[in-house]
Amino acid sequence: MEGLDYETVLAFCQSWSVVYFSLMFAVAIAYALWPSNQKGFREAAALPLQDDGDI
Repeated sequence: MEGLDYETVLAFCQSWSVVYFSLMFAVAIAYALWPSNQKGFREAAALPLQDDGDI
């Protein structure tokens, strides 16, 4: 049985990293667009516009 050489490991890591990061991107988009999170995101977006009275 041959050991893994550098090129084999490199090809494996490059191909599966694309799959992994694509999956993480899809999860982040799904979280951001999930209907139950809409209220929290709207409140967070309005925070800089609220007047605290402190100057």
